[in-house]
Amino acid sequence: MKTNLELIADTDKFPYDDDETGEAKSLRSRLFKLLWEDGEGQYAIGFVPDWVIDELSQTPEDIRGDMRLNASDRTVMLFGTLQTEEERTRAAATLTGYWRAKGTFKTLKGWRDELWPVYDRKGGLLFSVERAAMGLFGTARYGVHMIAYVECPTAPHGIKIWVPKRASDKSTFPGMLDNTVAGGLMTGEDPFECIIREADEEASLPDPLVRSTAEWVGNVTYIYITEAKHVGEDGYIYPECQWVYNLKLPADVIPLPKDGEVEEFRLCDVDEINKDLRDGKFKPNCALVMIDFFIRRGILTEANEPDLATIKAKMHRSLPFPGPHQYDWPGQVNRQSVKAT
Repeated sequence: MKTNLELIADTDKFPYDDDETGEAKSLRSRLFKLLWEDGEGQYAIGFVPDWVIDELSQTPEDIRGDMRLNASDRTVMLFGTLQTEEERTRAAATLTGYWRAKGTFKTLKGWRDELWPVYDRKGGLLFSVERAAMGLFGTARYGVHMIAYVECPTAPHGIKIWVPKRASDKSTFPGMLDNTVAGGLMTGEDPFECIIREADEEASLPDPLVRSTAEWVGNVTYIYITEAKHVGEDGYIYPECQWVYNLKLPADVIPLPKDGEVEEFRLCDVDEINKDLRDGKFKPNCALVMIDFFIRRGILTEANEPDLATIKAKMHRSLPFPGPHQYDWPGQVNRQSVKAT
């Protein structure tokens, strides 16, 4: 039976700067920082595992492009000699497509033909990468999660929540429990438009209902480390920011599977969900978002959760790379679309 803090730690797995345990030191020793350079100097945009560095070193230069590798500092630079975002995106596609064709990395078997963004520190788009290849570069990832609930005065805490079970043939986290709607942000996609799209695709929820009712309630941030049992390979670093939404549904609106990613939806009370959380049935970052929901609803409080302060801190950790998760992200106007809480 997992505690709430253990559930959060299952998602926020990357060691903090003050962690000097042997395990943390070993992990850091296996990573290279992916650097970018502008007129103000160099800065990190990703964590590249050493086995990816080994493959980069063996990849022909006409495929890989210019690579500046500093083994002593454990840093690497890629695509830096290319002048435009379009050129860099094509270069990333050439490299990852080469590896996919060769079967170099298991993670590329989940190729989705979805481009995800990588940002510079001034608010610009550096390049886009195939979703399945993001872990090879360890850059920040962005997505949306929404919890749909129904008021039910006779249920514990007065609500029930629509909980989907992921399809058993999904390439990641098959058969686990999820939040009502969730998905990744493609390059150029607004978070609110993404949640509307995903609500239709995953749960058959109509655009007008979601657009008029969904409420943005903040963001969560964490750094996940992949596990082979869930995604096929161990050790990729996923710094992630999720835009989180609530959706209060009428009792007669029932989410239905549509695109094959969800096996079924169940309407569950808080006690049922707590048991499934404790039993480890939820996809890790969905457990984190559900705990965040319980905190915001006053279901989890300092009175019944002694680790509440630590839990809050770990689900809103600072990410080490630039992107729209930052408060001071340049050029942004719509807080709902681009800011973290």
